[in-house]
Amino acid sequence: MNKEDILVIIRKSFVKILEHENFVLDDSTTAKDVDGWESITHLLIMNEVEKSFNIKFKLMDLMSMENVGDLINVVKKEIKN
Repeated sequence: MNKEDILVIIRKSFVKILEHENFVLDDSTTAKDVDGWESITHLLIMNEVEKSFNIKFKLMDLMSMENVGDLINVVKKEIKN
């Protein structure tokens, strides 16, 4: 699965949890760039991404993510395992 395919699925997770599509996701997008992406919704989004890809994030990976690009890289790594 390539980066663009992963991003499409991640975006669906964001839309489902945030209940709006008024944002752009790219490698540099952070929580401060997306209306409604706060601490509680972050947990829900990460859970939805895990379900979408049938993966489980490692705590260290979650703690080291700073933007959507980091999230994509972790998903790519996990779906290869």
